Amino acid sequence: MLMEKLETWSKEHHLPLEKEQLAQFETYAKLLLLWNERMNLTRITDEEGIVVKHFIDSLTPACFYDFSGKELIDIGTGAGFPGIPLKIMFPSLKLTLMDSLQKRLLFLEEVCRELDLSAKTVHSRAEEGGNSPLYREQFDIAISRAVAGLPTLSEYCLPYVKVGGVMIARKGPDGQKELEMAERAIDLLGGIMRSKNDLTLPDGSQRCVLIVDKAKPTPSLYPRRGVKISKRPIE
Repeated sequence: MLMEKLETWSKEHHLPLEKEQLAQFETYAKLLLLWNERMNLTRITDEEGIVVKHFIDSLTPACFYDFSGKELIDIGTGAGFPGIPLKIMFPSLKLTLMDSLQKRLLFLEEVCRELDLSAKTVHSRAEEGGNSPLYREQFDIAISRAVAGLPTLSEYCLPYVKVGGVMIARKGPDGQKELEMAERAIDLLGGIMRSKNDLTLPDGSQRCVLIVDKAKPTPSLYPRRGVKISKRPIE
């Protein structure tokens, strides 16, 4: 029944899912609930919440951007959102999942095995990875579900994006206000605003998908240390 809600939503937004993909989402939900009994992966444990607030919410950027064949890093991925749902929808997506907790990466590796998905996992803090030549400006797309203001999120994400790529941020109904607060940070970090896109989830929640183009390299000063990013966001 709940996978039918996901199937209906995907068709309505011209992102149809095959039966095999829907089966992958169903397995993902079961693994999430199973592992959540052992470790804190999510506070959302009802099936409808998982489908709407995790799966559909993760897929909203696909309404405005084609992920096919791109290389994406999901920073601070947690339980795999939005990276794994996007990988299920776009099998050709080259996915890197980064998180600071090794035990979460063990869960993600199990999910990828069970769903037969290819993905790279990286154990790192966001600001450390953003300064590493292995990851800095190596990706077409950087995305994160982190609960942080857009100036902070931009400093974490834009250093990973190669010139010509994009940062994608998913925000709530205050997306326009956050965008106005982050204009200087985005410019300073090498970005330029492409589009602001609003939509509504099946439960009535408002979402704003912001797409930022990477127009020039990020200055070597950024990202700063994590405590500076959180306590002194770029203004």
